[in-house]
Amino acid sequence: MKNLTYSPIKLLCFVVLVGVLTGCQKSSMRIKIYPDSYHASVDKVTDIMIHDIFSPPVASRVFAYPNVAAYEILVQKDTTYASLVHTANGLNSIPKIGENPNINANVAALIAHMEVSKMLLFSKEKLDVLKDSLYQKWQQINEKEFLASQSYALKVVSQVKEWMDADQYIQTRTMPKYTVAISDASRWQPTPPAYMDAIEPHWNKIRPFLLQSADQFKPLPHPKFSLEKDSDFYKELLEVYAISNRISAKGDQSEEVAIAQFWDCNPYVSVTRGHFMFATKKITPGAHWIGIVKIASKKTNANLMETVNAYTKTSLAIADAFISCWDEKYNTNLIRPETLIHQNMDPDWLPILQTPPFPEYTSGHSVVSGAASVVLTALFGDDFAFDDTTELQFGLPVRSFSSFYDASSEAAISRMYGGIHYRAAVDNGLEQGKNLGHFIVQKVMKKN
Repeated sequence: MKNLTYSPIKLLCFVVLVGVLTGCQKSSMRIKIYPDSYHASVDKVTDIMIHDIFSPPVASRVFAYPNVAAYEILVQKDTTYASLVHTANGLNSIPKIGENPNINANVAALIAHMEVSKMLLFSKEKLDVLKDSLYQKWQQINEKEFLASQSYALKVVSQVKEWMDADQYIQTRTMPKYTVAISDASRWQPTPPAYMDAIEPHWNKIRPFLLQSADQFKPLPHPKFSLEKDSDFYKELLEVYAISNRISAKGDQSEEVAIAQFWDCNPYVSVTRGHFMFATKKITPGAHWIGIVKIASKKTNANLMETVNAYTKTSLAIADAFISCWDEKYNTNLIRPETLIHQNMDPDWLPILQTPPFPEYTSGHSVVSGAASVVLTALFGDDFAFDDTTELQFGLPVRSFSSFYDASSEAAISRMYGGIHYRAAVDNGLEQGKNLGHFIVQKVMKKN
């Protein structure tokens, strides 16, 4: 038998050789990005927005830009979907990946999503926890690939920031607040319990992502304001009051109350207890539909490109839906049912949901849900049944739907059940959103 004893020098050489071979093997490994990593990034952004209390229109902007950044990176290596360059308003170029073999498009896309998101959030440090943990892991797997992908992603982020900064959002931060006109009985007034100022009265000045203009999809006009008991408007007001009383008589366990609460999605609900007032935080209506994107993507086992495509197209529809809806809200400037019921019917009446602080017509939930449902139907098909688990974190049970249109119809009518919208705002708003959604599908669902 041979003597297998090695000298110290030979043993050291052996250890070094093993280390070199192991290092070479490690550096040659490709970093793999799965859809769950992208879902985690979107979820983290949603959680931070809940913490920071973003209004529904602003939240829609926060979802859209990061998804576009990720999409534009991935689409360069894909033969199925088309770039949004020269399709999205003002998006004229995106840096190309080129022939650098060290750039991993999947890694770059996730980096871009996190970095653009960070620019749009207040509590940036909360996103750093996820970002830093991923960066550290990727660097250990393949430092050269990570650094090349990061360098490229940051070039895309810089380009997206230029595009983003030109959308008039910054300018609207300095525009005057909404002025309440008490002399006009039809105009919106602040509502209890917090009597907050109207949110985002200049949102129609934000550059749309795909629409030609904020007023491209104007809804049918609401019934002419009148408190005459035989007028169409008064009948709608009376309907809200009657539905609310009927639902309230059933108690908190009624199906209508469950529907209203499930789709409440009010990011800031004021709660008064004696002399104390505090707020409960929830997702926005746009975030609810972003959650549905995740549910549909996971149910279909969508790959990364399909997942990012679904998030991107849906978030663009949601963002433009808010611009369209807010244009109508502040043009019609219609008073809320709660105000008129207090003034003319019942001073002690309370809606099931807290009335949000902006004009009534049209219903934001209806417009956004209509638009999102059309895009999701185009992506995943008709009669796509799913269990909606987005509200579990807020203590609400799962609701099941036979299709995205089914969900959008329930989201719309929930606003009447909640006592915060007239029927015209719900029905016409849903139609407004669907018309907008079909326009977006025709514009961005084309393939190469």
